[in-house]
Amino acid sequence: MSGRERLCNRRLSESFTLELHGLHYVASFSRFDDGRIAEVFLQDRKPASQSDANARDSAIAASLALQYGCPLDVLRRALLCDAGGRASTPLDADTAESEAMR
Repeated sequence: MSGRERLCNRRLSESFTLELHGLHYVASFSRFDDGRIAEVFLQDRKPASQSDANARDSAIAASLALQYGCPLDVLRRALLCDAGGRASTPLDADTAESEAMR
């Protein structure tokens, strides 16, 4: 296993909102100096809800995977989708704003 690639203490982030299955989320992400996505933050607009906890935990797990070298496209292909290939979770919600993360 490779070591964790650390981020700068101060870094720019990009944020956007998204809706999936009637729930509204705020997503933010930061990049490594070379432009790769380095971390993801997700939160439901209903604080302390189960969907908020699930979104936050999935973003933490994704951030750690990215910092340990998992390519973003590998991570996205591993996420749940429905029978039509659409995202089942906010971590892979396919919105115009999330295209910026690719």
